[in-house]
Amino acid sequence: MSGDTNARVVIVHDYLTQRGGAERVVLDLLRAFPGARVVTSCWYPEGTFPEFADYEIETLWPNRVGVLRRDPRRALPFLASTFENHSVDDADVVICSSSGWAHRVQSPAPKIVYCYNPARWLYQPHDYLARVPPWVRNRFVASTRSLRSSDLEAAQDAHSYLVTSTVVANRVRAAYGIEPAIVPPARGLSPEGPMTPVRGIRPGFLLTIARPRAYKHTDVVCEAMALLPRERLVVVGGDASTDAWPLNVHRLSQLSDAQLRWLYANAAAVVAMANEDFGLTLPEAQGFGLPAVALRGGGYLDTTVDELTGIFVDEASPTQIAAGVARMREHAWEPGVIRRAGEYYSPAAFAARMHAVVAATLSADSVTPIASRRGTGRTRRERPQGRPGSSPASSMIG
Repeated sequence: MSGDTNARVVIVHDYLTQRGGAERVVLDLLRAFPGARVVTSCWYPEGTFPEFADYEIETLWPNRVGVLRRDPRRALPFLASTFENHSVDDADVVICSSSGWAHRVQSPAPKIVYCYNPARWLYQPHDYLARVPPWVRNRFVASTRSLRSSDLEAAQDAHSYLVTSTVVANRVRAAYGIEPAIVPPARGLSPEGPMTPVRGIRPGFLLTIARPRAYKHTDVVCEAMALLPRERLVVVGGDASTDAWPLNVHRLSQLSDAQLRWLYANAAAVVAMANEDFGLTLPEAQGFGLPAVALRGGGYLDTTVDELTGIFVDEASPTQIAAGVARMREHAWEPGVIRRAGEYYSPAAFAARMHAVVAATLSADSVTPIASRRGTGRTRRERPQGRPGSSPASSMIG
């Protein structure tokens, strides 16, 4: 981790308004690079992790509009130009933490993009807008063609492109024609730290954690509980639109990290059926020695080994989830093996990987951005990109 400790690092993030995996990664980046600051379109302290109050946060103009600050999705038509028109001039390296528009920021310093996914609503509208009528989605796709074109140009202005998982690497290749490096994030929540019991919850329950998005499939997990009357499910977050959940489902929200640790420590397994780009829940659970019942797809393919750290199901349906839970209950798990797998996603391991990338980027004087290396963009001073590899799930245990 030597060689970059004095570098001026600026982290540019889409918006800090919710308590999700990307926001935890930003906190890990701030801890990895002491003295770094964050530039973001909106910061809503009441909606995100309170730890951000300990750092320097610079906001852009949408933050001055209350309705946009509380829900930046309302600012989607403006966010691309907001970042394009902002320049970070006082940095040695800029890390763009992005699943939207942060990678459009301007800077004379080399840019490292840490991409969680190309903007889902732009490149995966059938997933993101699953509840919208098809004709509306089709018109939306047609209307955003020029925005996708300018997004491609912005992506290729980066010097290094990092992604969280194999599935995101495939999407970046398809969207931008860029060959990225896979650098998995830290697990977010580690077992070290205080625990606070959650009142009314007895140990031995199933646990699912998801923000209220259709692609998280929380409603299907809840439907499966009707087929498992002897099981109990605790849902943290999730989609509140379900009118009548089975009686063995208990919904929680706005929990502290201490309460989440207690839930992980006292659950029997996590159930994860989302179409995740990476999915921090499973590495977090592994840190507690907790197995998973997971959908066979997305980022879970990188983080889960069938019958070693979890059970895969092939479809997010009530019957398959119920069968997966039954298999999980019958299996003899080794918590020590699961915890050892989780150490691959420790904050220290993530910090070391990111320091290696920054050190490589700062180690020479004349490498060009991705577009210029292909002869398709303007030349700009750059330094070489790091090419850290990723470990397939089966090799994490060694």
